[in-house]
Amino acid sequence: MTQHKTTGIKTRGWARKHILRAGVAALGVSGVLATGAVLNTTSPVLAEPVRVESASPLNFADVVEQVQPAVVSVKVRGKLQSAASTQGSEMPREFRDLPEDHPMRRFFERRFGDQGNDRAAPRRSQGQGSGFFIAEDGLLVTNEHVINGGEEFTIVMDDGTEFEAELVGADSRTDLALLKVNADRDFTYVTFADQPSRVGEWVVAVGNPFGLGGSVTAGIVSANGRDIGSGPYDDFIQIDAPVNRGNSGGPAFNMRGEVIGVNAAIFSPSGGNVGIAFAIPASTATVVIADLQDDGMVERGWLGVQIQPVTEEIAESLGLDMASGALVTRPQDDSPAGEAGIRAGDTILAVDGTIVEDPKELAKLIASYAPDAKAKLTIWRNGEEQDVTVTLGSLNDLDRRADAGADSMVKPASAETLGLTLEKAENGVLISGVEAESLAAEKGLARGDVILNVNGAPVATIEDVTKGVEQVKQDGRKAVLMQVQNERGIRFVAVPFAKA
Repeated sequence: MTQHKTTGIKTRGWARKHILRAGVAALGVSGVLATGAVLNTTSPVLAEPVRVESASPLNFADVVEQVQPAVVSVKVRGKLQSAASTQGSEMPREFRDLPEDHPMRRFFERRFGDQGNDRAAPRRSQGQGSGFFIAEDGLLVTNEHVINGGEEFTIVMDDGTEFEAELVGADSRTDLALLKVNADRDFTYVTFADQPSRVGEWVVAVGNPFGLGGSVTAGIVSANGRDIGSGPYDDFIQIDAPVNRGNSGGPAFNMRGEVIGVNAAIFSPSGGNVGIAFAIPASTATVVIADLQDDGMVERGWLGVQIQPVTEEIAESLGLDMASGALVTRPQDDSPAGEAGIRAGDTILAVDGTIVEDPKELAKLIASYAPDAKAKLTIWRNGEEQDVTVTLGSLNDLDRRADAGADSMVKPASAETLGLTLEKAENGVLISGVEAESLAAEKGLARGDVILNVNGAPVATIEDVTKGVEQVKQDGRKAVLMQVQNERGIRFVAVPFAKA
């Protein structure tokens, strides 16, 4: 197949612009009354139904012909392991006792490994996925989960040619990785789109599903900005082009041959395609890949706070006009936030003037800063805005892989018991019971929770809690904000007052 150069992919447009035509017409109507009298009326001016001359292609062949040589299969070989460990389970004894010439012996040895047999040899774990070249010198993109744990990487071109590749860098938090093929040739490559994808536009996925390299599927962009719970930086494009296992790391193209996303995940109860796939958007990939290309890693700023969303009731209890921002439940020990004076109960409203809509937005904003950078946080404290300057730390200096490296978001617990009695505790006031069907129970307060703070003031006695609640009532608030702690951590709960 002729190797097309990138220039054609970048400059040639395959989709006509949509043309919207709408006409208006005045329609005269005569109405006949029941009595036989005739009433002449004129209807209001009405618009005709919208008609769009769509850019629906007759086929995708022109796009595929240009981009397909840039898409590859990625084969991954891991460390040498015992046959038992590569199979992940032990052959039951009754199967190991089968005679050597038994017809089922080979089947079970393949399934469980040749355990109990001295001939069993160490094996390498193997995996496969997809990828695509982004430069003619052999740089290619794939998913981090495709290459994770690998030591040897083999790139298989669409014509079957194989090359060895080396790992340049990977970022688990966005699931992106960069490989490099060192060969005396120029590779056909593709570029990322510089415009965000539009819901409803055509998308073509090319990849290596189930090891079937060079497979092409098509569909549309179903949604943007999807959060699938994989990490704090979720911002996926949802597509309905059939994507299956092995497509991971492959590109999703628009009709101009530009990469709008890197296929990374599917929603599938059965393990196969059900029409819901997720791709890392080009806007995220370009930034991460640039960092990986620079020094093999992605540096992110670190604030060091536990945070939770601001609900309508929490906003009202704090005196905020809107339910937005990120409520600090606790600054982490020895964190930049703690050193800057950020306290539990502060609500972070903006970072250097950029509005913080919710905790996930704060995580993304802070991650966009380099370590040691200074950031001005606008916070809400004691009923007024304040500015606090923080010198950010480095997320990469911390071992936070378990929580995807982000400022953790504390979610209110659900009530497991009902029933409300207070007792003095060593570090606050213990909730020893919660009344059934009470508003406190509805908000998740449960027996065993310890009240640490009421309306911004620490509490040490039951009287402190009572005074705090009464003060909130006198201020005309509809809910009282409590900071509570249990085995799940520390959180804030806004408990509304019962209506009279």
